Amino acid sequence: MIKTTAQKIYLGLIFIFLYAPIITLIVLSFNASKTRAKWGGFTAKWYAALFRNEQIMQALWNTLALAILSALIATLIGTIACIAMQSMKRTSRAVLMGITNIPMLNAEIVTGISLMLLFLSFGIKFGFGTILLAHITFNIPYVILSVMPRMKQLNPSTYEAALDLGASHTYAFFKVVFPDILPGILSGFLMAFTMSLDDFIITHFTKGPGVDTLSTKIYTEVKKGIKPEMYALSTIIFVTVLILLLLVNYTPKGKKKK
Repeated sequence: MIKTTAQKIYLGLIFIFLYAPIITLIVLSFNASKTRAKWGGFTAKWYAALFRNEQIMQALWNTLALAILSALIATLIGTIACIAMQSMKRTSRAVLMGITNIPMLNAEIVTGISLMLLFLSFGIKFGFGTILLAHITFNIPYVILSVMPRMKQLNPSTYEAALDLGASHTYAFFKVVFPDILPGILSGFLMAFTMSLDDFIITHFTKGPGVDTLSTKIYTEVKKGIKPEMYALSTIIFVTVLILLLLVNYTPKGKKKK
């Protein structure tokens, strides 16, 4: 009994340390007073002020455009890579899987600096395009990680049976293989979208002047002094990422149960 109580207290303390700062941030985003030391009443004016700020809205548009484009392209490339690796021998597939896992295990600052040096060596002008290439690069391994387990669960006999019945390779893929790996593809897309939406370090090293995402914009604004609008913006980002992560974790399971 004492052991169980101690475990609950320990778990509660962990959750307090993890989520108390986020809860504080959310509460302050609805505080009518500009000072953090005084509660001035409930208000949503900081959210209204946030959406009237043209620079932040431009950063929001850049963030969403990067997240959607990079997730779509990375999902396409990652899915094709999984199909190719599935047809390889076990040793070759294991080696390639190990290589694709390196960017996920590597420190983001190393990836960011490496991509920056790569763009500089090729004389590529920094801007929206370099950020997009960088996001596609670090998103592909997450797509492969989501799609590959679904590929391993496939029964190759069903695909071969479709070919024997007269279906073309393309028709058999979209009618037999694609529906089975679709949950993994959706999970990979949502994971890539979330990682792109939340990235700061790699974006910071690969962006050009005048191009900002929400993360880099918040970083710039915080150096000037924390404004209440930043609380509102951070709250929106947190809620968005939370919803996407819930979708990543529960959508495929729900479809599997059906």
